[in-house]
Amino acid sequence: MVGQIRTRSQRSKWIIIGSVIGLLGIIAIGVGVGVGVSQNKSSSKTSSNTASANGATSNSSSNGDPVQTNPNDPSTFEKDPNLHQSFYALAYTPAGSQLPNCTNSLDDVIEDIQVMSQLTKTIRLYGADCNQSALVLEAIKQTKVDMQVYLANYPTPDDSTAYTRQRDEIKAAIETYGTDHIAGVTVGNEFMLNYLNANGATDPNSAVGNQGAAILIADINDTRSTLSEMSLAKTLPVGNSDAGSYFNTEVLEAVDYGMANVHPWFANVTVQTAAAWTAEFFEETNVQPAALLSNKPTMYIAETGWPSFSSDAGNANNGASDASEANLQIFLDTFVCQANQNGTGYFFFEFKDEPWKDAEFGGVEGWWGLFHSNRTLKRLQLPNCVLN
Repeated sequence: MVGQIRTRSQRSKWIIIGSVIGLLGIIAIGVGVGVGVSQNKSSSKTSSNTASANGATSNSSSNGDPVQTNPNDPSTFEKDPNLHQSFYALAYTPAGSQLPNCTNSLDDVIEDIQVMSQLTKTIRLYGADCNQSALVLEAIKQTKVDMQVYLANYPTPDDSTAYTRQRDEIKAAIETYGTDHIAGVTVGNEFMLNYLNANGATDPNSAVGNQGAAILIADINDTRSTLSEMSLAKTLPVGNSDAGSYFNTEVLEAVDYGMANVHPWFANVTVQTAAAWTAEFFEETNVQPAALLSNKPTMYIAETGWPSFSSDAGNANNGASDASEANLQIFLDTFVCQANQNGTGYFFFEFKDEPWKDAEFGGVEGWWGLFHSNRTLKRLQLPNCVLN
């Protein structure tokens, strides 16, 4: 969903796929199942001690920017008592990272990292355009936080230059910052889903699917070769991300890890059963098949969450439950800590709302964040539990 968004017809295919999974027995499985660069910060940010939904005060400015005791040192940001490092990982795209405009900035990314580091130690990107790899790594360096990032390359089936352009961006970032804060490199985000839709097919392991897989595997292998030739201090795993039902077996055999988008909202399930549905779908559709492959790629949930709003009434309900902050709270309460307890690797979707997606696609597309786009926490009480 982040980065380049799939079309509404693509989302319809995802809804159909999710809907065919029976909900009988899911509740019994329960929600306990795995269910350029500026050094200085503005000195004008002063604490407003804003009250949150749970009554605690927040050490942030009125627009959600973290407060720094030393305005020139991003590592001196004050911790927010409402935030807890309870998320396995978060999905993240720096604002303004879409071509051709590239309006992102280091200051903005630093503030994002200051907040996200209080929620998780791991984030994933979706692409490398607009220098976002270097911006994130520089922000981690300046804030001095304990954080790992999965860098990413977003190739497209209809433009081979997209891969090489982003490969070179990733390489440059690694050459500058090293590998200490890099967890892996993901090649492709919903590439197979988009390729199949563009060619009128639905089966990722069909002849058409294998044609698309060959393109993607060539990019994956090239990424491995590029990293190997760099003689890095550690071997970076290379993976792939796609919609949960659209993994090609040959692609999975070529990677170290797979990241599956698993969205109960698009499966038309109720928010009360969403966590259990997510756990069962991921286990049956992604984990178990991957375990049968000789390379046994590690599987993660690349995206899961619940929208808090819809820009139009027609998309405000998925047929079973509303897009609302109250329902996002339910999904948080029934998924996060249970997934942590069961050792499920997941990237919660997502850190903050993305207005550009709302402007371009409408509906719920821009409203999946835990935070508003200005980094103020929504009316939520975030989970407070230990990660395994």
